[in-house]
Amino acid sequence: MQVAANLKEINRRIEDACKNSNRSVKDITLIGVTKYVTIERTEEAIKAGVCDLGENRLEGFREKYDYFQGTDVKWHFIGTLQSRKVKDVIHQVDVIHSLDRLSLAKEINKRTEKKIDCFIQVNVSKEQSKHGILPEEVLPFIEKLREYENIRVIGLMTMAPHTEDETVLRQVFKRLASLKAEVQEKHYESAPCAYLSMGMSNDYEVAIEEGATHIRIGTKLVG
Repeated sequence: MQVAANLKEINRRIEDACKNSNRSVKDITLIGVTKYVTIERTEEAIKAGVCDLGENRLEGFREKYDYFQGTDVKWHFIGTLQSRKVKDVIHQVDVIHSLDRLSLAKEINKRTEKKIDCFIQVNVSKEQSKHGILPEEVLPFIEKLREYENIRVIGLMTMAPHTEDETVLRQVFKRLASLKAEVQEKHYESAPCAYLSMGMSNDYEVAIEEGATHIRIGTKLVG
């Protein structure tokens, strides 16, 4: 089973990264990103022991959600979410990783009667190709989110530049960790901000060493 072998190797690397940074593997949530793979491949991941799955397209998410209903899976929506599509996903998704504008927050708040766990997406690297608010906008944005009683900001999310330059990666991840600390100092009831969603197939070990709690692995896990 290829996915099981991939997962074993990833878990070994997670352990090493945690040892390097004096952290516990229990603090790391591995999200299997299944956005480009089949239901069969996704099922292989679940059977291997992956219980958190990430999708970034509404169609793929709904197809897999319907198929795997009744299984012990936690669903993460990790892609850009259009406000007009919120109604189609809000009652199935467990965590949204891409909250980056008030119009989206307003729609989420309107469409649910329960608190929804959200990561604020931050464009730390300030690349034009990436979504997310800028680092300096994080605290003002969270202040405005306090108006929406069904939004709970559990953490911050970012995507680092696609580079093998470890120095650049660490700068991005350190900045997000610093922002999380700034938010936590405010003691917002609506924004405990305990988590960092950062690190993907090419940089998750560095992300863990810099404080990641949620890593999003697609290619290295399911191909």
